[in-house]
Amino acid sequence: MSTTHAPGSVMARNARARARGRRRRWFAEVSWKYVVAAVVVVYAAFPLVYVLSASLAAGGTLTGSTSLFRSVSAENYQALDATRFWQWAGNSLVVATATAIGSVLMGAAAAYAFSRFRFSGRRTGLTTLLIIQMFPQMLAFVAIFLLLLSLGEVIPVLGLNSKLALIAVYLGGALGSNTLLMYGFFNSVPRELDEAAKIDGASHSQIYWTIILRLVTPILAVVGLLSFISTFGEFILARVILTSESNWTLAVGMYGWVSDQLNANWGLFAAGAVLAALPVLMLFLFLQKYIVGGLTAGSVKG
Repeated sequence: MSTTHAPGSVMARNARARARGRRRRWFAEVSWKYVVAAVVVVYAAFPLVYVLSASLAAGGTLTGSTSLFRSVSAENYQALDATRFWQWAGNSLVVATATAIGSVLMGAAAAYAFSRFRFSGRRTGLTTLLIIQMFPQMLAFVAIFLLLLSLGEVIPVLGLNSKLALIAVYLGGALGSNTLLMYGFFNSVPRELDEAAKIDGASHSQIYWTIILRLVTPILAVVGLLSFISTFGEFILARVILTSESNWTLAVGMYGWVSDQLNANWGLFAAGAVLAALPVLMLFLFLQKYIVGGLTAGSVKG
């Protein structure tokens, strides 16, 4: 006596088998990625949460904290008004903003020249920029100090303890890396656009300002963001060049709060660090849509 199975039951068993197979493949191929992502998020977020907790804790110490947000108080934030924090924040914003704008303008002009013009020394210039950017600018802080010391005797506004001098030093150090970063992106813009504009009677400056810069907006945003972040929190050159407390940037000024091991006020430092992160965060969110395109588009051509 033979037994037969209903078509519906066979289809149901096959469907359950396929579902089990999909679940096994998901656990084997995908689930571990969520575990890794969770570990990375916790690893990256814990220091931020800990600093926020320290900024809200009274007492001004980190070593005594055994739990997060054990006490919540605005004492540290209120204490910032009695310091030069806001003056230092203004100095940092001025220096970082001026450096970011200058880096974008100088880097874009240099990258456009290397990308669109053919002149003697072009390849040598690109190679030189590549070699120069391999050495951190801080290696030359002694030479920069002596240079500004001598230059200040002739042009005081470009000497030591000058924010303009600090901006000039930052711009000089960022020119090489920014030019190479933009160069690949400029090469991805078709030259036919330049030729069509020339046929219509456009000059090189008109092509550059009205056509090219609009097409390379993503890389301009990326360079501006990176320049702002790197100079906003830079410490070594700012500490060497800016000698008076009124001209200090946030990195230099806030270091003084924790440099003395016996009188370190970590709560005040944590509150200042939280507020200092806000300009960078807001700028990052504002330019977020340009970041991915600006970092990747220039790598496919040129």
